[in-house]
Amino acid sequence: MNLKLKTKANSNPVARWLKKNLLLFLTVIGVIVGIVGGTLLRFAEPSRTVIKLISFPGELFMNMLKCMILPLIASSLVSGLCQLDAKSSGRLGSRAMLYYCLTTTHAVILGIIIVTIIHPGDPAIKANAPHESLAHANISALDKFMDLLRNMFTDNIVHSMFAQKQTIYNYDDNGTIIGQGLTTEDGMNVLGLITFCIVMGLVLSKIGQVGKPLADLFHAIDAVITKMVMIIMWFGVVGIPSLIAGKMLEVTNLWLTAKTLGMFIVTVITGLAIQCFITLPLILFIGSRQNPYRFLKGLSQAILTALATSSSAATLPITFRCLNNLKIDRRVTKFVLPVGAMVNMDGTALYEATASIFIAQMNGMSLSFGQVLTVSITATLASIGAAAIPSAGLVTMIIVLSALGLPATDISLIFTVDWFLDRLRTATNVVGDAFGCGFVYYLCKDHLNEIDENAPKLDIHGMDIDTLEKQADQITPEGTEISLEKAEKGENIQISSIRVD
Repeated sequence: MNLKLKTKANSNPVARWLKKNLLLFLTVIGVIVGIVGGTLLRFAEPSRTVIKLISFPGELFMNMLKCMILPLIASSLVSGLCQLDAKSSGRLGSRAMLYYCLTTTHAVILGIIIVTIIHPGDPAIKANAPHESLAHANISALDKFMDLLRNMFTDNIVHSMFAQKQTIYNYDDNGTIIGQGLTTEDGMNVLGLITFCIVMGLVLSKIGQVGKPLADLFHAIDAVITKMVMIIMWFGVVGIPSLIAGKMLEVTNLWLTAKTLGMFIVTVITGLAIQCFITLPLILFIGSRQNPYRFLKGLSQAILTALATSSSAATLPITFRCLNNLKIDRRVTKFVLPVGAMVNMDGTALYEATASIFIAQMNGMSLSFGQVLTVSITATLASIGAAAIPSAGLVTMIIVLSALGLPATDISLIFTVDWFLDRLRTATNVVGDAFGCGFVYYLCKDHLNEIDENAPKLDIHGMDIDTLEKQADQITPEGTEISLEKAEKGENIQISSIRVD
C-alpha cells in the first residue's frame, strides 16, 4: 500500500503551472536546442570525435530507457492483469484488438491512397541515389510470418530477453536457394515476453491467494520501476538535444537528400498528419464523446520523446506517465499500452505501404488491384512484427517488397531520409497507442466503475494515518495507490477525502 499526502495550498498560479509542467517545458527547449544547435554546428564541420562526444549523452539516455523496457513491460502487464477477473481482461482485450485492427488497416489504406494521388516516385531518383546491400533481402512473407509466431510462442523465455529467431536462406554460386535455417538476432524478443506475461497475469488473477506472493512481487517491481523512470526522465533534458543534434551531424548531405526525395517526404508526412490529427482523434471522439485534441495535448511529453529517440519502446515509460496525468485508469494502461507499443504500429504500417508503392513507381511498375491488396495485407502483418526500435520499419518493409517482386535493395534509396521519417512515424505509433488506451478506457469505463462500486468501502472517520493504512491494506489490492488530501491548521492534520487511483 502506498499512501500519499497532498497539501491544499493557495500557491502562485505561475509557480503551480511551472511545477506541474517544468519537465515538459525543458523538453521542448531541449528539442529546439537540438535542432538549432545541430543545424549551426554543421557549418563548423565538426570532426568524428566531436560528433561522438555530442551524441554521447543521448546514447546514455537511450541506454537507460531501453534498460527499463523489460522490467516495465513485465511488471505492468502482470500487475495489471492479476487485478482483473477473466471477464474484465477479456473486455479490455477485445476492445483493444478492435482498435488495433481498425487503426492499422486504415493507416495502410490511407498510405496507399496518398502515395497513389501524389505519385512521388520518379525513376530519375533511383539513378542518382546511393545503394547499399541488405541482409536477408529475399525472405518471403510466409517465412517472416512464421518467424513472428515462433517468437510469440518462444521455447526459452530467458533467451527472449536478449535475442529473437529469424529465418535465413542458403544460396549456391548462382544465387539459387538451396536450403534454409533459423538463426538468432540480437535484440529483445518482446512479443514472446508479452505473450508469457499476459498468460502469467491471467493465471495469477484466476488462482487468487495462492499466487498473491508472486503478484505482490510484480506490484513492488512496478512501483520501483515507475520511480526510476521519473528519475531518468530528468536526464532527458540533456539527452534529447544530444540525440537530435548528433543525428543531424551524422547525415552526410542533409539538404541534397531532402531535395532529392522531397516529394516522398511530403507524401509520408501528409499521411502521418492525417492519421494523427484526423483519424485517431475521430475514433476517440466516437468512442468517448470527449475532446480528442485536449487528450492529444496531454501527450506532448511522450511525442517529443518519441521524436528524439525514434523508439516507441523507449518512449513507453513517458507514455505511461502522460496517460496517468490524463486520468486514464491504470488497469487499462498497464494492460493495453505495453501490448499496443509492440503490435499497434500505425505509423510503420502507413510508411511501409507508402514506401513500397513509391519504390514500385520508381521502377516504372503499375500495380494491379491484386497487388495493391497484397501490399495492404503484407504491410499490416509486417508492421505487427516490427520491433519497437529505431528504423525497424526498414527491415520489415522487405516483406512487402518481396511480395511485389521488387528488388529489396531498393530500400537503400530511402536510407538517407529514414532517420528523419523514422522519428515522425514513431511519434504516430506512440499517439496511436495512447489513443488506444483512451478508447478502451472510455468504452469500459462503466464496467470499471461498477467494479469499484462493488468493492469494500473504508470508513475513515476518526482514524489516524497508521490505522488507516492497516485497514486499507485489508480491503485494497497490494500496490494500489491511495491519495489522501489534507488541510493543515497549525500542527493538526484533518483527513478530508480519500480515493483509490
